[in-house]
Amino acid sequence: MLQVALDLMHLRRALEIGDEAVRGGADWVEAGTPLVKSEGGEAIRALKRAFPRATIVADLKTMDVGGFEVEIAAKAGADVVTVMGVADDGTIEEAVLSGRKYGTKIMIDMMSAPDPLGRAREAERMGASFICLHVAIDEQMKGGRPPVETVREIAQATPLPVAVAGGITASTAASFLEAGASIIIVGGGIIKAEDVTRAAAEIKEAMRTGKAVMTDLSRKYSQEELEGAFSRVSTPNIADAQHKRGVMRGIVPRIRHGTKMVGRALTVQTSKGDWAKPVEAIDRAGKGEVIVVDAGGSEIAVWGELASWSCKLKGIAGVVIDGAARDLDTIYEIGFPCFSRHVSPDAGEPKGFGGIGVEIICGGQPVRTGDWIIGDESGVVVVPQENAVEVANRAVDVNEREGRIREEIKRGGTLSGVQELEKWEQTR
Repeated sequence: MLQVALDLMHLRRALEIGDEAVRGGADWVEAGTPLVKSEGGEAIRALKRAFPRATIVADLKTMDVGGFEVEIAAKAGADVVTVMGVADDGTIEEAVLSGRKYGTKIMIDMMSAPDPLGRAREAERMGASFICLHVAIDEQMKGGRPPVETVREIAQATPLPVAVAGGITASTAASFLEAGASIIIVGGGIIKAEDVTRAAAEIKEAMRTGKAVMTDLSRKYSQEELEGAFSRVSTPNIADAQHKRGVMRGIVPRIRHGTKMVGRALTVQTSKGDWAKPVEAIDRAGKGEVIVVDAGGSEIAVWGELASWSCKLKGIAGVVIDGAARDLDTIYEIGFPCFSRHVSPDAGEPKGFGGIGVEIICGGQPVRTGDWIIGDESGVVVVPQENAVEVANRAVDVNEREGRIREEIKRGGTLSGVQELEKWEQTR
């Protein structure tokens, strides 16, 4: 079975996306946890009315009062309710008894369970109907993925059908079926698609044939793939993913339309008008790196045409200067990514003060050698190297969710209408 997880805030959008997903082949429709918390039991009722032939899953992630929460969901129309595997045995047992009373089955979610295999056996003894191996979204952003071998172990250890969730796409669905899963739960790999029907159909095709259907939608990137991830997104996407942190203030793009800069930082500290260390850094920088210069905001240029030519020929990704650059006509002409606080025709002298590879402040942000620097026509952001995988994946998620909203606007909506801004204003 293919279960589409409607992890959305707005019921109207959930119904529209759910309809497209069912037309693409989704068998089960899930009222995702965010949707239930946002719209309450009415979300479950609305899904049951809209999809009477589909199995409706209420992803309550129940941790307490299992019997009462299952009763609420069951009366609203849920066929399956999720209860957390880390909940107390009493919670699971009460949920199962309530489910039997109201004709609703219980799925035990193993998210954060220290021993999923052992807990699955206990859940079977307590009367659960399904086991779900689930990697949380926040864990996915850090590179976490559902372990195929654990799916295989649980499927072999219990007769209960096994569901699997956590960043699954058309590229990976078949591998989990092969390992013994019966229910493939997909959220972002469907609901973020511009064409939801096609995305669901591709996953169903992968499930039917056992062959991967390659897609970048909802893909999670590893440490080795960060350049590709950051190249997919904009600096606004990254700023949103970092909750506005890392944005360099006052640093202006000196680039042609469409130019993008992505690379790891090599830092330079220099004094007013002293261009020695910035130029010397070119010899130390590797291909694909970005030279980031703290010139104290000086209006005397420490960078120009010849330095840019040197970088261009060496494959250096770009330069960011908290100070001044000059020779912009040539820099534009050769297409070298340059970002600076000021532009000035006059340069200083190569005195050699400062250092290379030291921690600096550029555009008001701390930068260390090895941090990721991304620049485009909206500006420059710095991503600390230790958080880069999570930030990259969150930025891709922001980008993909915006893509779906853009599609809904193109169909005749408006941004405020799609987001139901008046309903959700904090001041109401």
